[in-house]
Formats: sequence, structure tokens, C-alpha cells
Amino acid sequence: MANAPVQRMSQLMAKTLRDDPADAEVLSHKLLVRAGYVRRTAAGIWSWLPLGKKVLSNVERIVREEMDAVGAQEVSLPALLPREPYEATGRWDEYGAELFRLQDRKGGDYLLGPTHEEIFTLLVKDQCSSYKDLPVILYQIQTKFRDEARPRAGILRGREFLMKDSYSFDTEDEGLAHSYALHRQAYQRIFERLGLDYRICAATAGAMGGSKSEEFLAPAEAGEDTFADCPNCDFAANTEAVYQTVKPVDGSAVPAAEEIPTPDTPTIETLAASLGVPASATLKNLLVKVDGEIVAIGVPGDREVDMDKVEAHFGPTATVELVTEEDFAQRPDLVRGYVGPQGLEKVTYLADPRVAPGTAWITGANKEGMHAKNVVAGRDFEVSEYVDVVVVQDGDPCPACGTGLKLDRAIEIGHIFQLGRKYADALKLDVLGQNGKPVRVTMGSYGIGVSRAVAALAEQTADDKGLCWPAEVAPADVHVVAAGKALQTELALEVSDKLAAAGLRVLVDDRAGVSPGVKFTDAELIGVPKILVAGRRAAEGVVELKDRRTGEREEMTVEEALAALTA
Repeated sequence: MANAPVQRMSQLMAKTLRDDPADAEVLSHKLLVRAGYVRRTAAGIWSWLPLGKKVLSNVERIVREEMDAVGAQEVSLPALLPREPYEATGRWDEYGAELFRLQDRKGGDYLLGPTHEEIFTLLVKDQCSSYKDLPVILYQIQTKFRDEARPRAGILRGREFLMKDSYSFDTEDEGLAHSYALHRQAYQRIFERLGLDYRICAATAGAMGGSKSEEFLAPAEAGEDTFADCPNCDFAANTEAVYQTVKPVDGSAVPAAEEIPTPDTPTIETLAASLGVPASATLKNLLVKVDGEIVAIGVPGDREVDMDKVEAHFGPTATVELVTEEDFAQRPDLVRGYVGPQGLEKVTYLADPRVAPGTAWITGANKEGMHAKNVVAGRDFEVSEYVDVVVVQDGDPCPACGTGLKLDRAIEIGHIFQLGRKYADALKLDVLGQNGKPVRVTMGSYGIGVSRAVAALAEQTADDKGLCWPAEVAPADVHVVAAGKALQTELALEVSDKLAAAGLRVLVDDRAGVSPGVKFTDAELIGVPKILVAGRRAAEGVVELKDRRTGEREEMTVEEALAALTA
């Protein structure tokens, strides 16, 4: 920005802190507060101070530029939304407690928008009547709301957050695939410009629905998502979207099933210890209730069931819960701790793909203190449906090539969906086709966490001294530090004006009564890419230029510094 005004820290509304906030758990939370970028207003609700707003606006600018580049059109829709469209799609109930619901003075039901699929669908329904009006991509950058049960990690997981959400509308599936590809490419350019390390991972659609979904994940210790990455091929997926295939084996040589006494072995651990076998040789049978009906899920004894996968399998409207003591009391045929799939009645039996036809297991015999061995899938019991619902472990085989997967934590920074016609069907979005007959429109939905991207950048780029922003998102191009004396301050301000005149964004520390040590510490904490110090050789017109990331520094004349920074 040409002739941008110099931001003087003597006038800046931001106070740096020496100590981490008491409630801060992750690095970005600690540093963004300490460096004066954000302040907590309430649980999960944050205020952006001037430096933070500059970074946030820079992320917005990059997102906006790349969305405009693919022909997307920016709009601004309300955050306060009526109940009816969300009820029509089922999401008024599907969102559960995370949806902020409220009533007006007349008793009308409203919500604070978490995403806007319904409202964009109705907008296009109102504005587009013919196939000639499509395709179209619309987007907005807007505050969203979710009533998080445990807002934490600063701006990473809040109740209010800034998001770019865009939506594509096409008449054919091929058009949807093209719009999806445009967004995928735009997201890659956005995250590369932001300076983020990211992975594109297969994902589940969740409450959004649709046929295809991918996440953009930024690896970071503070991440709440776990993804699996194959070191041998290009497979990468959120662990909730890692699915193994059923591979039958020949179980014809396995002897007949045989019941064996196993007193006091109601758990996998006690059973394996009693028989001297590995837990992987046993079959664990978890009982859940799905909308009140009991379902058994069989997995190898050394694996844990991922309840998120279970819930995803049954869909967002299903109620899934573990069976209780009362349920066992009403079903004496289900013996707690000794349930086996053979002979189960009035129970749907699902199994992990590892419980493939022909595999043999030690499992419950449906009698107190008894188990059965040589129980073969497909021979002694039938599986109603195979569902991969186990917690993915490091070293599990890659579904694509078989190499052991590597697990890592990551922050979700973007998500793209091929929604198909779910919302168009619910809200009857049709246009007239070339033959004059109605055509049902197909949709895509694409989100970027704008405020979350700021936190992800802080997590990935910070060092032991503080924040360390990439140049394109930093709150300034250069941080000029006046080491303290009047001559040094005079030189610092003079250089700052020249840099600003050359089109650089300048932050200058001209605070009086603040020691050089504090100023240097704050400069590293704030994290502007270049630090220019007017110090001990100011009388000679010599300054020190430091690279914040590498720590490299060099003394040079003011003219040389201007040339280096404006090159």
C-alpha cells in the first residue's frame, strides 16, 4: 500500500505481556495475547486489537483475491437467520446443542448462522430461473456462530469466528466437479500465499452431507484433528475417513467352535491374560443402542471403537448411545462381558473389516463365565454389514498401497464438499433446462476458517522468542526500533517516513521511557519479518537490519537499508 501511515507504538492500543495468560493451553493462544493481537471478551469470544486486525485483514485479502480470480462473486448475507429453511433441510435438529437458537419478541424462532447452505440456496432460487443463469459461484467472509460446549485454545475453537464460505451452483454433475476443482486449486494458492504447511485429506461429510469431501489440514501440536499420511503414496485422510476393505481368508481348516470355561474374565485384558493369548486373537463385541434398538459391533480385541465413526455411519439424525445396566436386565440373553456373535437374536451385528469371512476368534459364549474359541466369521455367525469403526493406529496399512500409515495432529483450515442435490431437493431449487423442463440444481460448499488460519500460522511459524509472521500476512513489513536516545528516536522516525513513502507498511517503536531490552524483546514477540534498529551508531547514520526468522543481522547505512527493504 503506497504512502501507508507509519504506526507508532507510542500511540498503539496494544500492551505486550511478559507472562502467558493463566488459561492459555496452546502456543497461539499464549503468543497472540502476549503480543497484543487479541483479548478475551468471554469464553470463546475474542476481540481483535489493531495488530491482530491487520493480520486478519491480510488473510481476508488473500482469500478474497483468490476467490475473485476463479470468478466467484462476493455477497453479504445476514448472520441472524429464520428457522424455516434449516427445518426444511433437517439441520435445525441435526446441529443439536451447537446451534445458537433464539426467539424474537413475537416468539419467532431464529438462529445465528453456523453455515449458510440453506440461505444461499434460497438466494439462487430467487435470482436464477434458467440454465443460462448458471453456473455461478457465490461467497462471503462473515462471522459464524457455534455454541461450543468447551471453547478452548484461544481463537482456534471459539463460539464466534470469521469464515469464508462459498457455494457453487451447476445444472450437471460434471459442472459440480469443475467448480469443486476450481475451489481445490484456489485453496492451494491461498494456503501457499499464507505460508501455511498443509495437507489435503479425504474427509467425511458429517452434517453437511454430500458425496465427496476433502479437508485442508495444517499440521500442528495444537490440532484437534488427527490425520493419517502414507509415506509411500499420496494417500492422506482424516482418521474418521480411513476405511479398510474386507479381505476374506480361508477358514476351512479351523476346527469346530468349542466353548471353554473362563471364570472372572469379563474384559479383554482378563481374558487374554487367562488364556495366554494376545488381545488381537479375541473378538470384542460392543453393544450400542441406535434409536432405541440394540446393535452389536465386533472389532478385534486389541482395537478401540471410534464412536465418532459409529455415529457417522448411522447418520446425524440417529441417536447412538451405549447400552446400560437396565438394558442388560431387560435382555437376559445378553450376558455382560460374555457376549458373542454366534446365536445372537434380535440384534443387528456389524463388524470391522478385520473380522472378515474365514477369520477365527475367541469370543463370548453368551453364558456367564464362558467363552468360545475357533469361532469363524461366515461359518459360525453372519455379519449384517461391515463398517470400519475402529480408532486408527500408527502403522495401520494404507488402504491404497498397504504401507504403514503415520498419524499426526492438525488444525482444520479448510473444507470442501460436493453437496449434490441435498439442499436443492429440500428447498426445491430448479431452473428451466435447455429443453424447457425443470432441472434440479447441484451444489458445492467450500469453507475456510479465516480467523483460525491466523492461529494456525502462529502455531506453525512461532519460535521460542515469539510470533514470526510470513511477509504477506504480517501486520507490517518492517518494525523500526529506536533504541532510546533522542537522536536514535529522531533517526528511527525519519527512516520510518522514508520507508512508508516507498510503499512499505511500518511499525516504529518510539515509546519514551521504555528500555532498549524491552523494545527488542517486544519486536521479536510481535514477529514482523524485518527489524530495523536505530542504535549506538545512529549519529553515523548507521542502522542494524535483522531478519526475524533467521536471526541474521547486518549493520548498514540508512541508504543501504532503504535499498535492501524496498528491493
